[in-house]
Amino acid sequence: MAIEQKPEGRIAVCGLAGFFRLETTPNRDSHASWLVNMGDAIRHRGPDAGGTYMDNSIGLVHRRLSILDLSDAGNQPMMSASGRFIIAFNGEIYNYRELRENLRENGVIFHTETDTEVLLELYERKRERCLDDLNGMFAFAIWDLESRELFLARDRLGKKPLYYHHTSKTFAFASEIKALLQLPFIKTEVSPEAVKDFFFYQYIPDPKTIYKNIHKLFPGHWLRTDGCKTELGQYWDVHFDEKSHASLEVIEEGLYELIDDAVKLRMISDVPLGAFLSGGVDSSAIVGLMAGHASHPVTTCSIGFDSKRFDEVCYAKQVAQIFATDHHEFTVKDNVAGNLESITRFFDEPFADPSFVPTFFVSQLARQQVTVALAGDGGDENFAGYSKYRTDDLENRIRGLFPGALRRTVFPSLASLASLIPYQPARRARTLLNTLAVSPEQGFYLTNSFFRPEIWDRIVGAELNLHIREYDPGEVTRQYYRNAPAEDHLSRILYTDLKTYLAGDILVKVDRMSMANSLETRAPLLDYRVVEYAASIPSQLKLKGSEKKFVLKDTFRRLLPDDILYRKKMGFSVPLANWLGGELRPLAKTFFENGSSELSQFFDMAAVSQLWQMHLRGDWRFTQELWSLLVFGLWCRQWQT
Repeated sequence: MAIEQKPEGRIAVCGLAGFFRLETTPNRDSHASWLVNMGDAIRHRGPDAGGTYMDNSIGLVHRRLSILDLSDAGNQPMMSASGRFIIAFNGEIYNYRELRENLRENGVIFHTETDTEVLLELYERKRERCLDDLNGMFAFAIWDLESRELFLARDRLGKKPLYYHHTSKTFAFASEIKALLQLPFIKTEVSPEAVKDFFFYQYIPDPKTIYKNIHKLFPGHWLRTDGCKTELGQYWDVHFDEKSHASLEVIEEGLYELIDDAVKLRMISDVPLGAFLSGGVDSSAIVGLMAGHASHPVTTCSIGFDSKRFDEVCYAKQVAQIFATDHHEFTVKDNVAGNLESITRFFDEPFADPSFVPTFFVSQLARQQVTVALAGDGGDENFAGYSKYRTDDLENRIRGLFPGALRRTVFPSLASLASLIPYQPARRARTLLNTLAVSPEQGFYLTNSFFRPEIWDRIVGAELNLHIREYDPGEVTRQYYRNAPAEDHLSRILYTDLKTYLAGDILVKVDRMSMANSLETRAPLLDYRVVEYAASIPSQLKLKGSEKKFVLKDTFRRLLPDDILYRKKMGFSVPLANWLGGELRPLAKTFFENGSSELSQFFDMAAVSQLWQMHLRGDWRFTQELWSLLVFGLWCRQWQT
């Protein structure tokens, strides 16, 4: 039994991995090198320090970002004072000082200034019940030398990733899939259902991954295993069914104080700290609150595009001037094609939300200035900030004006007639009629799918279709909607997005792109207390008429000017059509104009080529589908060859 630690400077980010050394696991003499390879695969998450632990039952490896207690005493894996528990921890516990003081009062003696040691000692006393006490983002593994059991856990919202592989003979886990792929006993058989999920969602929803035998641990869950038997448990969920009856003034005062405290907690750091600034409500409010707590100018970073339609840096600059920040900007211009292949490789599985490109560049820019950056993620999901919520609300109101039988029988026929008219208004009418014909949850899924069923049926290959002909990705959305602890339609939708889009898309994007640049990001609006408080706010205060995020905007009127609060926000929109027809065209041709490209094992390449040729002729209706195909092709080239 040994813990080996190798300090390597003070720069980076955290990752963990490990596996059970069961007797049935082949090549036990090679296990030490497997462990090193797993750590090397996620070195970008923590080039600061590397450590390993191995005994007769298990191997653990950790890569560290030094944020708190920069000394070597904070390196991992870390053993508890009793010698019974070993931990590998990724993340931050923001309330660790309070927890540390409580433990000290009960006789615990600490040897480091890290939140890792606090978590380890708290677990020794409370086991899985310690999760209820934690405010932070985390994924961790704790090995119990006495019971010979491994305990894994993931934070409430899923800000930190955790993957695992489990068969009757093997068990392994890691922060990223690429670490698991270092193990020779893990097979990389692609899941046909996950392929279809990816194209309709742009990501693969939990708990699936692109591989059949690798899974994601659900956010807000824990897992206990002895390497053979495995137990899963949920320790947290958000409930929308208990609404506040307080006045708007009281609600907003409580919200302001809570978010301000969440920001203050996330400013604890022993390394340089800054913020992403888009000029929108969420990031601007975070920067404004940071400025109120900082003793020096806040470092802010923004990304722009060489296109007025997509560029918002002028708004970010305005906010930077208001709060006198140390502001930095970068323009995404003629630098996508040369970076796309290397950037996509950090995802390990197909991921097509195009905003990952500017997220990578803003993380790269921020890392030149700071080690930790605060971001505004979570505001849209908590307070109904996306345009899709307003669209869905309108559709649902219209749906309620017609009897169900009429909608189900007449509307599809009208949609078919509309499809015969080759103009944009007719296409929109067809989409609306098809959406109105179905249930609210199915309508929400259809409106927010990123691959039209008729296009899928047109290009899917015969072999792939044989496996997933009856599979409907929409069941993921519908199941969360139906099971939501909520009474009204908007609350059910927000719950669904917190469980799917936020966890599977937004947080994955931010984690991978920031980790690719050895940058840690923190999201105050995803403090679980803010999420729970937001869930208690009546829906009519979130989407008030056509005003999205009404209560959040009204709360921050004391901090931000109206032209920031109430302007139309684009988010991280990117000029996809221009990229595909211009800078990315040579790369796209290698997939779309080659009948034997990596896509050919899944799709009818003649049909794909037709979509591509139409795009080149100026018909941009299939931009999203082509982008998803390009990203999928890159994943196949990188990981399936």
